[in-house]
Amino acid sequence: MSTPFATIPDDGTPLRVVVVGAGGMGRAWLRTVEDSPLVELAGIVDLDLDAARAAAAAAGRPDLPIGTGTAALASDVSARAVINVTVPAAHHPVTTEALAAGLPVLGEKPVASTVVQGLSLAAAAELSGQLFMVSQSRRYNRHLFEAKRLSSSLGSVGIVSAEFFKAPHFGGFRDAMDHPLLLDMAIHQFDMARFLLDADPVSVFCEEYNPAWSWYRGDAGASAIFEMTGGERFVFTGSWCSPGHETSWNASWRISGGNGTVLWDGDNEPTIESTGAAAGSPAGSPDPGQEIAGSLRDFVAALRTGSTPMGQVHRNIMSLAMVEAAVHSASTGTRVAVDALLEESYREAILAERDPGVLEVLKSWPSVRAALSAP
Repeated sequence: MSTPFATIPDDGTPLRVVVVGAGGMGRAWLRTVEDSPLVELAGIVDLDLDAARAAAAAAGRPDLPIGTGTAALASDVSARAVINVTVPAAHHPVTTEALAAGLPVLGEKPVASTVVQGLSLAAAAELSGQLFMVSQSRRYNRHLFEAKRLSSSLGSVGIVSAEFFKAPHFGGFRDAMDHPLLLDMAIHQFDMARFLLDADPVSVFCEEYNPAWSWYRGDAGASAIFEMTGGERFVFTGSWCSPGHETSWNASWRISGGNGTVLWDGDNEPTIESTGAAAGSPAGSPDPGQEIAGSLRDFVAALRTGSTPMGQVHRNIMSLAMVEAAVHSASTGTRVAVDALLEESYREAILAERDPGVLEVLKSWPSVRAALSAP
């Protein structure tokens, strides 16, 4: 099958990129870009030019070109790609602008604020013929890859569980969110479960709650049971207000199969107790890189070779669908079928789409599930 996005052949020089967003996460990306031999930082875009100047100075590049328009600055500095590190509400307009200008995009999670917008962006990527990859950075972890490798010796895996217990005092918008844990953090664990199982969600039942001592206005605790496409169950239990014996930011994992169990504490090497044969080679798993540096490496490799990266937009939307389905389940007290959520989002996306070309692509899809699996 032909590559579903345009490639940029390797001419021996780094890929010139502009970073959009000069906040805290934007600065982390700027450091990562500056440290990578694969890319060259060509400019910074932010609606607040003072923030862009400050970020450029902090990166040691005070003379770096800055601007408020993504496509305009990218054209001015001959950038070949965009890294979108804006707030979720800006993901859709910024990515749409870049794709329409013929620029591939590496974007921070989530793909967009809603599944509706995510479907629009998937169609926009198809229309433009450009790669849009979402950086689910916690997938890029050597220990996670090793846990997956070890689990292949467990026979049929039926249960994956993740426990996430932290007590961060962020202040600011998270303390006032309606669903702080599910909306801002759980997408990481939901996406990691999809990776471990090579499966997508079918349905979910979720409950949210707020312990009496919580400093969050919205519910800081949640428990969710997902049915996955292979019949497996993924069980998530988490809290953002539980001090003491806190888990890793990656959560603590148990993968259970007919021949045994793999445990991973989220930070160290996973362990296995199994009656099956050892999985894979003695050399262990490949190193995917670490977090956003791994995402960046995967993005550049995809553009250079045509390989499909883990966060390709069509593949990634299901992780946001897990979040929306969990929130809907918790709000209604019912089990939510993911296909029903996808179809409703698809209908809304068609009604909301204002770009005629993107609308035509959306209407050409035989079904949402088929469209998201096609690339």
